[in-house]
Amino acid sequence: MRYLKPHYYDKFVCTAGDCPDSCCAGWQIMIDETSLERYGNEKSEFGTRLRNSIDWDEECFYQNNRRCAFLNEENLCDLYKALGPDSLCDTCRMYPRHTEEYEGLRELSLSLSCPEAARIILSCKEPVRFLEEEDDLEDDFEEFDFMMFSQLEDTRDVLFSILQDRSISLTLRMEVCEQLAESYQICMEEQREFDIDNLLRECKRYQKEGHLQEFVLKCLAGKGVNAASLHQWERQKEELQILRHLERLRPEWDDVLDGAEKWLYQGSEETYHKICEEFHKAYGSLGSHKEEWENLGEQLLMFFVYTYFCGAVYDDMVCSKMELALFSVRWIQEFLMVRWLENGKKLSMEDVEEISWRYAREVEHSDDNLNALEDWLFERYAPV
Repeated sequence: MRYLKPHYYDKFVCTAGDCPDSCCAGWQIMIDETSLERYGNEKSEFGTRLRNSIDWDEECFYQNNRRCAFLNEENLCDLYKALGPDSLCDTCRMYPRHTEEYEGLRELSLSLSCPEAARIILSCKEPVRFLEEEDDLEDDFEEFDFMMFSQLEDTRDVLFSILQDRSISLTLRMEVCEQLAESYQICMEEQREFDIDNLLRECKRYQKEGHLQEFVLKCLAGKGVNAASLHQWERQKEELQILRHLERLRPEWDDVLDGAEKWLYQGSEETYHKICEEFHKAYGSLGSHKEEWENLGEQLLMFFVYTYFCGAVYDDMVCSKMELALFSVRWIQEFLMVRWLENGKKLSMEDVEEISWRYAREVEHSDDNLNALEDWLFERYAPV
């Protein structure tokens, strides 16, 4: 078995009671079968409380006011305190460590939804490196398209190279990656998978020659789908309504969405673009913070592409995986502009981290939300 992980993966250490939030609140904590059996047979005095705190039909812990039944007032776990770290179910033991499974490969990552993981991911200044390990374990997937997965890996490597090419603007990196993913999708839809390798070679040639803008224009001439640009007022208003219709995991998220409506979209388009320009002169791509700002976008894009792109081997939705990354960067940036306005035109790194993990909690940690958003992105932007 091969294992792949970003170079910062092992830096994570839970901050426990010092965390600004809690991973034990706001969502169901599912319990694996092995842990359920152990909890059912727990003989200690704590066992009665343990069994009474489990929804045995749903195989999850009960919640009190959306907080796990074992989460105490200090935001610490009574189950951990009573029975030790070995008593934790797989969900609690592993989070925020995340695994994507492919035949013969496990890709490990940290979940952006964890405040400490978000800090680690977003504070990374160097290009992300991926470390590989191997052991003797084997698994067997009954159906797995190795050819497609190999092409997806090769494509993702090209995406990584472009996303971390700091000689070009973040906006151009986003446009190139979108066009590459959509061109891949066209090859699939037209059953021209044999053209994908040529597509990758062509993109790498344009990058080497410093002509990636020409690659974008060539792709756009063929299909005209372009959603990578930032701060498109009409599009953003439509996307905000999509976010509003997703399942709500935390009530605080309504405040974030309402803030975007109030500060950015109730006025005129001219006012909106003036806000964007002022923000970017102060903190973003037009001022002295440009390098720092583009690094944040790069780290977010790398996170989403690494975590989700190769999952297209299971659903063929290549372009929506890339659009999810672009959508996420766009909206984290929009919400940061709102926070900047709410704070009297001030913004801190803590604000960036908080908006990022709050966004990830709402979008990533509901399968219904993630699937609904990917379906909408595919329907909206797929070149079919």
